[in-house]
Amino acid sequence: MLYLTFAGCCALSNTRAADTLPDKTIVYCSEASPAGFDPAQYTTSVEASAAAYTSYNRLVEFKRDGPGVEPGLAESWDISPDGRQYTFHLRHGVKFQTTAYFKPTRDFNADDVLFTYQRMLDPEQPFHKAYPVVFPYFRDLGLAANITNIEASDPYTVRFTLAKVDAPFLQKVAMPFTSILSREYADSLLANGNARDINQFPVGTGPFIFRSYTKDAQIRFDGNPGYWQAGIVQVRRLIFAITVDPAVRLQKLRNGECQVMSYPRPADIAGIRTDTNLQLPSQVGFNLGYLAYNTTKKPLDTLAVRRALDMTINKRAIIESVYQGGGRLATNPMPPTQWAYANNLKDAPYDAAKAKALLAEAGYPDGFELDLWAMPVQRPYNPNARLMAEMIQADWAKIGVKARIVTFEWGEYIRRARAGEHDALLIGWTGDYGDPDDWLGVLLGCDAVQGSNFAKWCYRPFDNLIKQARATTDVEARTADYLQAQAIFKDQVPFTPIAHSTVYQPLSRDITGFRIDPFGPTRFWGVGLK
Repeated sequence: MLYLTFAGCCALSNTRAADTLPDKTIVYCSEASPAGFDPAQYTTSVEASAAAYTSYNRLVEFKRDGPGVEPGLAESWDISPDGRQYTFHLRHGVKFQTTAYFKPTRDFNADDVLFTYQRMLDPEQPFHKAYPVVFPYFRDLGLAANITNIEASDPYTVRFTLAKVDAPFLQKVAMPFTSILSREYADSLLANGNARDINQFPVGTGPFIFRSYTKDAQIRFDGNPGYWQAGIVQVRRLIFAITVDPAVRLQKLRNGECQVMSYPRPADIAGIRTDTNLQLPSQVGFNLGYLAYNTTKKPLDTLAVRRALDMTINKRAIIESVYQGGGRLATNPMPPTQWAYANNLKDAPYDAAKAKALLAEAGYPDGFELDLWAMPVQRPYNPNARLMAEMIQADWAKIGVKARIVTFEWGEYIRRARAGEHDALLIGWTGDYGDPDDWLGVLLGCDAVQGSNFAKWCYRPFDNLIKQARATTDVEARTADYLQAQAIFKDQVPFTPIAHSTVYQPLSRDITGFRIDPFGPTRFWGVGLK
C-alpha cells in the first residue's frame, strides 16, 4: 500500500540541570481561574493556557510562526491513500515530568497515546469508569463517532483508523484536548483510588512543571530542565497571578508585578500604546462574540421570536460602546478571515415595528420575560459582557421583552450553559484550528448540542451539509457546502453574531519571543526576559 508521508525535524535537547535555565521568573496576570488541569475536559483558553500549553504536548502541534501543524510527540506521520488511516511515528527519548507527586520510570511511548485516546473513546475503559467525565471537544468534533480503531504496532508507532475521511483530522489532534497523558501516572492514580487527581495534579511532557495552585490567586510552574525541544524553555519559573479586574491587571503590569497581562479594557489601549515601558502587539482576532438562543426553550424555539430579538439588537451601538474601536460588526457564524466565509450575507435591518408584529404573530403581543446570561470575565471576543447585556436588555425592552441579567463564576457559567439552563447567553469563540468545521460543526452541529452548541440547535438540513463537508478533502466541494450552511444559519437565527474583536497583548518591554496565538491560548514557548 502506498502512503503519503509528512515529516519534520525538531532536535531533542540534552537533559539539563535546573540551574542551567536562566534564573528568571515570568508572572502572567491572567483573567480567570482554570476549572482544572485535565485538558480533555475543557474548551476555553483559560484551561488551555494553564494546562495544555504548560504541562503537556500533543502528537502534532500548531505552528507558532504561521498556519498549519508541525511534528510534536510524533516526529512524522503517514496518511493512507483513502484518507482513513493515520500512522504516527513517535519521538524517542521524551521524558515525562518528575514532580513531588510522581516520578516516571520510563519514557513516553505508544502506551501513553493509546491511553489518552481510549479514555475518551471507550466509556468502559477503567480510568474513564473511575473518573467518568465528559470530553466535549472529542464528541463535538465527531471524533468519538469517527475513530473506529487505535492500535500500536510497536512501542513507537500508532495507527488511527477512521470510518470516514475527516479533512481537518491533523488539526484536530493538535488541539489542547488531545494533550498526551502518562499512562503510568494514570495507572498509579487508579491503583490508589485517586483518579480525580489527574484534574488537579498534571503530569505531561510539556515545557513547564506544575508545582501548586491556589484558586483565584496563583498557579506556579517551574521550567522543565529536561524538555525535549531546545529553545522553548527560557525561564526557571512561570507564575499565573489570577487577577479578574482588568484595571488591577494593568496596574500590576505597570508596577512590574507581572510582565504579561490578558485582555486590557478598550479604554486603556491608547495609554498602553504610549507607555514606553510596555509593548502592545495586536492582531485582527480570529474570533466571534455572539448571543445564543436556547432553541429548546419556549418561546425561543419559535423562529419568529428569534428573528424579532435579532433585528432589535443595535449592534453598531454595541461596537461603539463595548469594543470602542477594537471590534468589527459580525454577520456570520465565523470571522471573515476564515476560508469559505459567505460574503453575501446581510443582517436583517433594525425594525422595532416589524419585530413587534413578529412577536404578535408568534402569540406574544405583549412580549415576554427571559433570562439573559452575561459572562463574569473578559474574553478575547467580548471585553465587557455586562455592558453588552445591559444594552441588549434596553433594546429588547422597546418591544416588550423583559430580560433579567444573570451571571455565575466562569467555570459554573460554562457548566450550566452546556447543561442548557440558560434562555439567552452571551458567549463567543476563538477559532481552534483554522477550518470552517470548527465554527459550523462545533458551535451549531447536532453532535455538539451537549457541548459548545449553546443554542442547542439541531437542524438536520444544516447538519447534513456540515457532515458532508467534513467527509471530503475537496476544498471546492467543502466551500459550496459551507456557503449553503451559512445561508441556512442566517435564515434560522440560532444565535445573533455581534462582533469580531481585535486582540491586544500588553507586555513588559523586557519580554522577548512572545507571539499572539491566533487560536486564543497564551503560550510561553520560547518566551524569555531580557
